[in-house]
Amino acid sequence: MRVTGKEQDQQKQGLQRHGDGKQNKLLKGAALLGGAAVLSKLLGTLQKIPLQNVAGDVAFGIYNAVYPLYILILFAATAGFPVAVSKFVAERVMEGDHPGAKRIVVVSSALLMSAGLLLFLLLYLGAETIAGWIGITQTATAIRSVSFALLLSPVLAVLRGYFQGYQNMVPTAVSQVIEQLIRVITMVALLLYLVALAYDEAWIAAGATFGSVTGAGAGLVVMAVFWRRERRQDARKATAAGSEMEQAISSWQWAKRITVYAIPVCLGAIVVPLLTLVDTFTMPRLLEASFGSELEAMRQFGLYNRGFPLVQLVVMVASSMSAVLVPAIAEAKLSGRVDLIRFRAEMSVRLAWLIGLGASFGLAFLAVPINLMLYTSTEASWTMAVLAFTALFSTLNAVSASVLQGAGAIRTPANALLVAIVLKALGNIVLVPRWGIDGAALSAVIAYAAAAGLNLVQLRRSTGVRFALRPYAVSPTLAVGLMGGGLAALQGLAMLATAAWHVPERWGASAIALIGVAGGAAVYALALLRSGSISRDELRLMPELERKLAPLLAKLRPRRSSRRRPK
Repeated sequence: MRVTGKEQDQQKQGLQRHGDGKQNKLLKGAALLGGAAVLSKLLGTLQKIPLQNVAGDVAFGIYNAVYPLYILILFAATAGFPVAVSKFVAERVMEGDHPGAKRIVVVSSALLMSAGLLLFLLLYLGAETIAGWIGITQTATAIRSVSFALLLSPVLAVLRGYFQGYQNMVPTAVSQVIEQLIRVITMVALLLYLVALAYDEAWIAAGATFGSVTGAGAGLVVMAVFWRRERRQDARKATAAGSEMEQAISSWQWAKRITVYAIPVCLGAIVVPLLTLVDTFTMPRLLEASFGSELEAMRQFGLYNRGFPLVQLVVMVASSMSAVLVPAIAEAKLSGRVDLIRFRAEMSVRLAWLIGLGASFGLAFLAVPINLMLYTSTEASWTMAVLAFTALFSTLNAVSASVLQGAGAIRTPANALLVAIVLKALGNIVLVPRWGIDGAALSAVIAYAAAAGLNLVQLRRSTGVRFALRPYAVSPTLAVGLMGGGLAALQGLAMLATAAWHVPERWGASAIALIGVAGGAAVYALALLRSGSISRDELRLMPELERKLAPLLAKLRPRRSSRRRPK
């Protein structure tokens, strides 16, 4: 049958609309997933504060010693499987093989459930041994408590990968938020219950870690609801061709394919938890040797971990910005636009530097009132101030890693973090016996700075980007100086006012911290905008922020044009 030119045009338009629809669906799904991830991380980060407030620094220290171990094992076992499952499911869907996609879920679930059961037994039965490796016997109860999550999380990971293979991000997003919400509710409920019954710190920390179990269970229930709804549509999706393809590949072959694809991703994913786990296996022993008491060692470890939730909040902002960078850099690379790659890379790193620098100095300047506001005392405020600078280098590391991935240099970020792991371990061994938790904080700054530096060196080699002195040093230094002077004046005046009006110390510190964060950020941002350190091109990375600040930018610098941007 002959097809006319008009019909061919109609077919092309139809295919184009279909492609645009798929792209829009993918972009909306990615945005939904990114928003859910940010909300989940926010809940997970802030949940630590009530634990310290109610249970104290010892229980806080035990929790922070055990939880990174669980995350490491979970990532090692499951991190690559959602990626692998989504890949193979997407391939089956493109072939119309919907029964084959279901087969992948069954095979992957069996595979990961076996691994999860084995790891559960190793953690549960080996809790005392692992606690001995950590150097704190009180961690054994919490290790057993969190081990039960390994019976649920593997299947949850597989189901998330299945729906992502269909480019349906809603189940994953909903389950992530529900998982984290139930986890926080469980932790707070058990925390209040166990404290009311006067349980010791080991059991209180175990109650906090048990939130991971109930959270995983809630997430699995959500995914099961979506899975059941999907099963009802099987009859409409099934095709004869799909049935034939399903029979052509055995379960063993699928297991082998999925495992081979997932293992490298799993190995890459454990690098970040490993960096956190260095503290778990070095600091308690070193602190116990210095203070001569296991209880005091865990209390000091809890004090050390006070600063990390705030740093993680800053890095979350960078991570949400990084989600835009990988496709933007990859697109420029595919089109062969070297100038555009260089421009976007330099712009991204500069914006990360400015955000991280302001956040680090702001947290350091306000360490005392923030510490008192969140954790009821000013202990370890200097440690928190030092740790604040990991926000700068973690932000640079996150953004530069995303740019490198977009440019095709995938191994560099992982290698940089491996170097950071070694430096963190050596730094703890050398500095903790001398300066205690302050030494551990300094070793963290050195480790993250090294990782960020290695990424930036590779970024310069890969893209040819150049880092000029003025936008990175001169103008930001002036902005930081103005912010620091304003915050020092604010704290001095506020201390006099709270003393004169007899305001409770924590209430006064909370007011200083909140006003200081808002005021300091405003002074810093205005100084950067006025000096020209931030242009319209940087703001375009965050369209919502650009829309709000564009009128202000025009008033502050009416005669200045933004930096030249490749067309």
